[in-house]
Amino acid sequence: MSRILIVDDEPSIGWSLGELLDDRGHAVEVAASVEEGLAACRRFSPHLLLLDVRLPGRDGLSAIPDFRALVPDAPVVVMTAFGDLDTAVRAVEAGAAEYLVKPFDAARVTAAVERLLARAPAAAASPAPPPGGLVGSSPAMQAVYARIALAASSDLPVLVSGPTGSGKELAARAIHAHSTRRGGALVAVNLAALDAGLVEEELFGRVRAGRAGARPGHFARADGGTLVLDEVGDAAPEVQARLLRVLDAGEILPVGASEPQPVDVRVIAATHRDLAAEVAAGRFRADLLHRLRVFTIDMPPLAERADDLPALVTHFLAGSPGCGPVQAASEAFLEAVRARPWPGNVRELKAAVDVAAVMSRGGTLLPEHLPAPLAAPAGAEAGGGAEATDADARLGAAVRAWVRARLDGGPSPDGWLHEAFLKAAEAALIGEVLARTDGNRTAAARLLGLDRSTLRGKLPRE
Repeated sequence: MSRILIVDDEPSIGWSLGELLDDRGHAVEVAASVEEGLAACRRFSPHLLLLDVRLPGRDGLSAIPDFRALVPDAPVVVMTAFGDLDTAVRAVEAGAAEYLVKPFDAARVTAAVERLLARAPAAAASPAPPPGGLVGSSPAMQAVYARIALAASSDLPVLVSGPTGSGKELAARAIHAHSTRRGGALVAVNLAALDAGLVEEELFGRVRAGRAGARPGHFARADGGTLVLDEVGDAAPEVQARLLRVLDAGEILPVGASEPQPVDVRVIAATHRDLAAEVAAGRFRADLLHRLRVFTIDMPPLAERADDLPALVTHFLAGSPGCGPVQAASEAFLEAVRARPWPGNVRELKAAVDVAAVMSRGGTLLPEHLPAPLAAPAGAEAGGGAEATDADARLGAAVRAWVRARLDGGPSPDGWLHEAFLKAAEAALIGEVLARTDGNRTAAARLLGLDRSTLRGKLPRE
C-alpha cells in the first residue's frame, strides 16, 4: 500500500480521485490548498503527490520545490484543466514526473500512478524561457504541449509528424527554445525545396583545395544547436544514407573533403508522410526511420481542434497586416470558421483571417469576409473530398459536445461512457442508413459492412 496526497480545491475532484485510488488499495489524503498540502506532507509523508495548478492563494507549480524538499523521492503529478505549452514546460522544469489534463480518464490516472510508484522519480528538466508560437488549449494541443516539454528536457532526436499546415515547424522551434541548446543556433531546412544537384553541399558543406572558398552546410551552421529537417520523407536515397551516418557517428563529410568533421547537432525531423508506409514501399530507409523516431510528436489536424478556433482567429488577427486597432471577429464569423473543414489546417486558417482582415477594412469580421474555400484535392475518392471532411469535422464537434454534456454534471461511475456513446451513435447510424435504403435491410447491411443477421440483431424488436 502506498500513501498518496491529492492537492485540489475542487471537492468533486478530490473525492473522485480519492475513491479511485482507495479502491486500488492506496492510503489517500486530500488537501485544498498549497498550505494544507505542505502541512499534510509533513504529517503524512506521501509516496506520490497529485497536485493541481490553480489553487486558492499560491499556485501548485510554484510550490513543487517546497513539496520536493519535504518528500524528495515522491513523484509529483501535475493536474490542470487549463493546459498550454507554458504550463507543461513549467511543470517539467519544476520537477513534475507526469502532466495530466482534466477531465481525467480513470485508466490514465491509475496507469500513471502505478507506473510512477514502481520506479524512481524523474529528474527535473533544465530551466526554459517563455514559450511562443503555438496557440490553443484543446485536449489535442495539451497533449502536444506535454510532449514538447518532455522532448525539450532531453537531447534525443525527435520526429514531428502531422498533416501539412498543422504547425510542425512551430513545434520543432518550441522544443529548441525550451531545451538546453536554446543558446545555440536553430537552423531549419526544407529538404523538398533543395536543389537535387546541390542537396549534399547544402546539408554538409563544401571544402575546396587549401580550404579557400569553403562553404559550411546546414549541419555545420547548426553545430551546438538544433537542425530542423522539414519534409524529411522527401529526402533522396543517397541523402538518407548520409543522414544516417551523421546520426550514428556524429560527424559530417563535406563535399570535397577527405576527412569527416565532428558536429554536435540535435536533429528534429518533420514530415506529413507516413514514413512507416514509405518504408514498406521501399522509398525510405527503415534504419533511418528508427534513428529519427526515437521520440515522436503528432500534430493534430485543425479538424480535431474545434475548441481552439476562436483563440487562433484572435491570435492571427493580432498579427495580421490588414488588422485595424479595434478589429474583432463576430460570432457569425466564428461560426462560419467552425463550419469549414480547413484541409490546409492552421496555415490555411491564418491565410483566410489575413484576407478577411483586409476585406473588412478595419471593421468587425463577418462571414462574407472569408475567402472561398480551397478546392477539394484532385483525385479525391467518391464520397470523400471537402464535403466529407466537413461532415467529419462536424461529427467530431458533436461528439465533443455530447461528452461535455454527459460529464459536466459531476463524478460518474467508470466504464459507462463508451457503451452509452456506441448505443446512441449506432442507433442514429442504422436509422439513417435504413431511411436511405427505404427500409431494405439487405442493402443497409451492405452499406454498413454488416452481416444481415447482425443488423437484424441490432434493430429494436417489433
